[in-house]
Amino acid sequence: MKKALTYLLVAFLVSWLAWRLWPTPDQPDTTSNYLDMHVHTAGLGYGESGAFINEQMAGSYKFPIYLWSMGVTEDELVEEGDGIVIKKLAQRVRNSSRVSSAVILAMDGVIDANGTLDRDRTQIYVPNDFVAREVARYPELEFGASVNPARPDAIERLRQVKQDGALLIKWIPNIMLIDPADPAHTEFYREMARLRLPLLSHAGQERSFAGAEDLYGDPMRLRLPLELGVTVIAAHIATTGEIEGEANFERFLRLFPEYPNLYTEVSSLTQVNKLNYLARALEIPALHERMLYGTDWPLQFFPLVSPMYHANHIGVDRARQISTIEQVWDRDVALKEALGVPHAAFNRSRALLMAPVSQSEIDIVTP
Repeated sequence: MKKALTYLLVAFLVSWLAWRLWPTPDQPDTTSNYLDMHVHTAGLGYGESGAFINEQMAGSYKFPIYLWSMGVTEDELVEEGDGIVIKKLAQRVRNSSRVSSAVILAMDGVIDANGTLDRDRTQIYVPNDFVAREVARYPELEFGASVNPARPDAIERLRQVKQDGALLIKWIPNIMLIDPADPAHTEFYREMARLRLPLLSHAGQERSFAGAEDLYGDPMRLRLPLELGVTVIAAHIATTGEIEGEANFERFLRLFPEYPNLYTEVSSLTQVNKLNYLARALEIPALHERMLYGTDWPLQFFPLVSPMYHANHIGVDRARQISTIEQVWDRDVALKEALGVPHAAFNRSRALLMAPVSQSEIDIVTP
């Protein structure tokens, strides 16, 4: 922990010095219509949201940081309800010239042996019906659902979220305690494939929460849904952590050529703890063809993220220029463009998740 804090302090000082010493180039005039397919929200149950965090997470030093990064206070949540987080998200997306819409992610919890939600072990819970209801208020936002397959009514929940407009199913197996390789999930995966609901699953180590079971983040455990025809999006290109002495990133790269229905995305890859992973991934041409755009908002704040950390790849002048962009999505897009994320990857999120739906695809919701 001490070593990590020292590293962050050094990175902060280097970034600040570069900010002060180099002149700022002019900003290019650029607009685009990108979809951010990886945006989180949270709540404490205010406004009858049904959302909560458990005592472990509430007692973590990360909790006040997350509140601050989401741009809300607990007093605001009390007065206006948890929906204020999503309202502010819509306003921020509306103010972006690069990102015109965002998928707001629900988050299911840990399901115990009796098939009920384990509130004590669930670090964060954001119900589907809350997210679906709130995003429907804002044209800039889309619904990303979350269903733990251990629920007795998991398949019925899949059908419901599809009817409610969900573009995908989101998991963080490491904290939801889902083993993606469990054969008990076979019928769940078959229904996901039938409903054409992609699975956005965290892959790799998880350090954003108070605790995690990182074995479940092994990208190799995604073979079962892939073999059953589910479109799987392995978040963060499985950066960080290792299994059986092999880096998760390398395990993902071994898996990738086997399955044309396996995609990945670039959220969180500009964070200080993931330096150079994106640059390395972009050296692999095959990844370009199935790469999507996302941010992992709200994890976009300084000193966790700074263009100056990437000056070795993009140059000090370019990093300085991008650092002056105030709008968080515009800055994120500019940095990833500078690092070499191809134009097609930014557009692919919308193309994959929001392709026109035929009547036959609408009818498929009914078994």
